This record gives sequence, C-alpha cells and structure tokens, in this order.
Amino acid sequence: MLDRLLDIVKARFGSSPALRTAPEGIDVLAAMANRRVMRRYTDKPVDPALLETLCAVALAAPSKSDLQQADIIMISDRAQRDRLHDLIPDNPWIREAPAFLVFCANNRRHRLMFEWRRQPFLNDHLDSFFNASVDTGIVLATFIAAADRAGLGTCPVSAIRNRAAEVSDLLCLPEHVFPVAGLGVGWPSFAGVLSPRLGLDITIHRDRYDESGLQEKIADYDRRRAAVQPYAAQRYMNRFGQAADYGWSEDKVRQYSVRERADFGAFIRKKRFNLD
Repeated sequence: MLDRLLDIVKARFGSSPALRTAPEGIDVLAAMANRRVMRRYTDKPVDPALLETLCAVALAAPSKSDLQQADIIMISDRAQRDRLHDLIPDNPWIREAPAFLVFCANNRRHRLMFEWRRQPFLNDHLDSFFNASVDTGIVLATFIAAADRAGLGTCPVSAIRNRAAEVSDLLCLPEHVFPVAGLGVGWPSFAGVLSPRLGLDITIHRDRYDESGLQEKIADYDRRRAAVQPYAAQRYMNRFGQAADYGWSEDKVRQYSVRERADFGAFIRKKRFNLD
C-alpha cells in the first residue's frame, strides 16, 4: 500500500516524498491523493438521507473560533435547479447531476446574536468576510472528501459567483449570507481522470517562502502535464493565435485575460459587509 500511495503522489506531482514507513490510514491517504473531479454520473439517485449525513460530516469540520459560519442549501426542486442552470448555462452539471448543493458563507447569525444582546458589533471589517469564506471553503472540502469515501463523485462549481446577486436572490439569501460555490454530486459513470498538479517543490516551502527557479519549474510542469493530459482546445485563438506549446501556464493566462466577477466586491458590500 505504501508503494501505491507514493506512485499516486508521483503521478500527481511528478515526485513523491521519501516516505519509508506506511502511516496509519494509508489506504485513505492513497484514495484522497487519487481523487478526481467527476462531471459525468449514472442515473442512480442519491439518497437524500445520505446527502444530509454527508452535510453533517462536513459541518463537523474545523470552524474559526467555533463561529460555525457555513450553510449548505440542497437544491432538490427541479424548477429551482432549472432556474439556477439558466443563470449559469455553461455548467450543464448543475441540471444534470443527480444532486446539487450550494455552500454559503454566513456571518449573519453571529451579528444577530449581538443584536439580541444589544451589544455593538466591533469587528465589522474585512476579516468577518474572510472568516466566513474560509469556514465555508473548509466545509466544502470536507464534504468532497466524505462523498469520495462514500463512493460518490463531485464537481465544485465556482461559476455561481459569476451571477452572485441573482443566485442570492434565487436562494433568498439575507444580508451577510452569500454563495461561495456549488457542488454537483452523483454516482460516477466512469473512473475519472487524475489531473497532474504543480510540483511539490513549487507549493511546499520550508521555513520561508521561496520562488527560486519558479519559471523553470512551471515550464517543467507544463511539459509533464501536456504529456499525460493535453488540453483538447486552446482558449481565445482569435486573440492569441495557435501556440506551439500549449500548457497549463498558457491556458491560465488566457483564461484570466478576460475580466471575471469584477462586480463581486460590490455585491458583497450590498450584503452589508465592510471590506476595509
């Protein structure tokens, strides 16, 4: 099992740690390292009780100062799913996934408790938004890990923030509550694809941040990823032309050459968050 874990890590990152002794739970670690995003599902429905159980497991995740600032909305009504898909039509799995959830950051409950006790809310600044966002991200990641263990496949959908105000209205989110990401959930119809990640020498640092050799390391990653998972098409060829070597770094530059969610800060301020 140790060899399997190290082989998976090497396939994912291009190298693996010099681990000599199998740690406890190595089978779970190997499965987590081997996880894949899943956008294609069977027609088998997901038991709502299982979904609720996975939500409970996810909400048991760590929470900043025990504030518990994450909520999960399970979208079961077909008409509601269709309305959500109509807002974000480029994400068909919003409609096609057997189950769809929206993970929301909630700083409202905390503020209401101050109102109930007639106390001034002294932490009305950027950190309140940040704490709620991070709490929700942790819950989302924990749900994904739990769903994997249950044999389900998942696909996060950050694109709901492209239409954050409309999604918020559709889901009746009050002030200080906002959508962070959606998640398609279902029984996988195929094994999925293992996506190579940036090398561990890029993203793991020791004692201090280090960018030495970064450009060369990313070029190495571009080549490694292209060898096993080449992009099917190049983005915005009318603007950039055909690249002879099209890898991850070129794709990300092209993707983010178009402004996206520039109104998200204004939306968050309308939710009554002070971002100073």
